[in-house]
This record gives sequence, structure tokens and C-alpha cells, in this order.
Amino acid sequence: MTQMMPRNVLKATASKTKTHRIGERPPFDCVALVLQGGGALGAYQGGVYQGLAEAGLHPDWVAGISIGAINAALIAGNPPEQRVARLREFWELITANPGGAWFGGIAPTMVRGDLARGAFSQMAAANALMNGAPGFFKPRQPSPWLHPLGTPESTSYYDTSPLRETLERLVDFDRINAGHMRFSVGAVNVRTGNFAYFNARTHHIGPQHIMASGALPPGFPAVEIDGEHYWDGGLVSNTPLEWVAEREGREDMLIFQIDLWSAQGEYPTSIADVMTREKEIQFSSRTRAATNTIRRRRKLGSALASLLDRVPSELKSGPEMRLIEDAAGLSVCNIIHLIHRAKSFEGHSKDYEFSRLAMEEHWSAGYHDAIRTLRHPEVLRRPSTLDGIFTFDLAVDGRE
Repeated sequence: MTQMMPRNVLKATASKTKTHRIGERPPFDCVALVLQGGGALGAYQGGVYQGLAEAGLHPDWVAGISIGAINAALIAGNPPEQRVARLREFWELITANPGGAWFGGIAPTMVRGDLARGAFSQMAAANALMNGAPGFFKPRQPSPWLHPLGTPESTSYYDTSPLRETLERLVDFDRINAGHMRFSVGAVNVRTGNFAYFNARTHHIGPQHIMASGALPPGFPAVEIDGEHYWDGGLVSNTPLEWVAEREGREDMLIFQIDLWSAQGEYPTSIADVMTREKEIQFSSRTRAATNTIRRRRKLGSALASLLDRVPSELKSGPEMRLIEDAAGLSVCNIIHLIHRAKSFEGHSKDYEFSRLAMEEHWSAGYHDAIRTLRHPEVLRRPSTLDGIFTFDLAVDGRE
């Protein structure tokens, strides 16, 4: 594949909104990119990554759930100079719209007004339900009820074998397993209901781990790994934020949390609004609450560290004291939230609206949100607060 950047990406980078390039690496041990699940909304994460890459911010660790796991694999499984192009290739592939050229060829200027845009979104989502998304999933033929019980064909509406072929073509799994970048994806064990993380440090990562993280039932089949079956990690937690923040308690971390669902929203006024709001609450995974939990733990650790300085040396022994010392880490953490803000015309089907038009809108929104966030230099500075944690949300801290 040519390494030339797609034309619409070049157009975005050449706009009046300029990326501020980071002169030096931020003063943290680890820069982490945490990617939430959200189906078709995942193009937003591609735009964010483009903005970060143009600024010279390359993650040391990328972790994802569902579509976030796919984007994570495309990032970790390619060298830095090819990552944006690979992301674009994937998103242009799955939004090629098998239902006809009308969806794929429509231009933004041809759909004017929220009413028309909402109608288009519903038609595009219906197209995905009937025809699938190329390189991603396709409808079962015949229907699941006509297959033997217990098989993937009888327990899902769509065949995800096209996704395996796409991952094998666009992702260098040898690179992921070589450890050039830390890599983690989350899934749920169907039998136990327990959450599981597949980490390149402890597992030999392959396409099956990525597919397991995104196997949302009943649409997609469970994926078997080492004799166990796994579903989409979003069933338990749609973000690996807490897991990443607490995994290396003594590392100073700069975390970019890229959310596709906003926990905040308006009170619904119709059944369609109720369905939309239900999905937003379910899959937002309360990332702000997770951030508050991390803050409390860091504050407690800071207090314990201060108290330990006053403990006589003869008392600093035994398993109890070692446990306290482990909890008294002095690492610092910046958590930078970038959240996709749904437009008024986007309804409950926005996560399976695989039109090229929607993809371009989401990608552009992520790109410009990344640029606007990086205009605030404090996001890359070590926190000066007592608890050693700084959080930033553009919609709260950086209104423009």
C-alpha cells in the first residue's frame, strides 16, 4: 500500500487549525493511549491519534476495548510513520458501503439540516444491519436459527471472518509481540463472566484477541482462546482506564483517555431518545467516576507516604508494612479526557452507522479536539497538586 496520506487527511492538516508540535517528550515515564469501545464512532479515535502524531506525541502503551482494541492494534502493529495511513485504510475500507454507491458517494453538502442528516443516518445504519460492513462483518446466511446449536453460526447474527482477514493484512502482530509498544485489550469470559486483559507482555497476541475484545453479542460470535470463549469487554467495562492507571503504580503516567460515549446528556423526550441515552450511560463506563477513584487512591498513597516518614525504623518490617509501602507510591498522573460529543441528529444507531460521511465527521471531530486540547500546555506538565494527579476535559477546562 502506498504511504501517501489520503487527500482528505492532508486537507485537514492544511486547514487554519494548526497542530502544535511538542518540542520535547513530556516529563512522564509512560505516555498511554486508552481507547473506549463504540463501533462506528471509533473513527473519532483515528482523528485524535492523527492530531497527537502530528504533534510528536507517540504512546508507549496503547490499551483498548472493542473498536478501541482494533484501533489499538492498528497503532501498535505498525511503525510510527505508517500508523495514520493504516488507520485511514481500515476506516475507509469498512465505510465503503456495500449497499450502493449512493451512500459512499454522497457529499456533506448534499445532506443539509439536522432532519435530513438524521434521516440519512438511519438509512445508513439500516444498510449496515442488512449488508454488514466490508472488511468487518457480514450477515449470516442462512439465519442463526438454521444452524446446529452451540456453533458460532447459531449464536450470532453476523460473520466476523472478514475482520480477521483485515487485521492480518493491516496489522503486524510480530511487531506487537516484539514489545515495541505496550499493548493491552480487554474481553469478558463468557463462562465465568470475569473480565480478562490480554497483554503483549503475558500473551502472544493474535487476531483472535482483538476480535474477542470486540465480539459484542448477539451480533458477533464469541471468540475461543485457549479453550475459553470471550465476548466484548464493553459488557463489563468499556474502558481500561483504571486498569492502566493502577497497573504500574510507581510510573509517572500521562494518559489520553479517548471516549466515544459521553456520560452526560439531556433528559430524553421520546422512546428513540430513551434508547440513545440508555446506550450512552451503559457504554460511557463512567470514566469521570473512574478518574475520581484514581484520584482518591493517589491522594491516599500520598498521605501514607507522608505518614511512613514518621514511623520509627523498628516498626518498618513485616508483611503489613510492606503492603502499606506498596500503597504509598509517589508517582504522578495526568489524565486527559477527549470525548466524542454526539450531534443532535445522531440517534441510538450511531455506533453502527458505517457511512463514509459519518466516518469523516467523526475523524475530523477527533482531530480538531486533539489540536484544541494540545493548545493547553498544562496538560503535558507534571501535576503540582498534593495528590499528584491532574485531570483535563476540554468541555470543562478548555471552553473555546
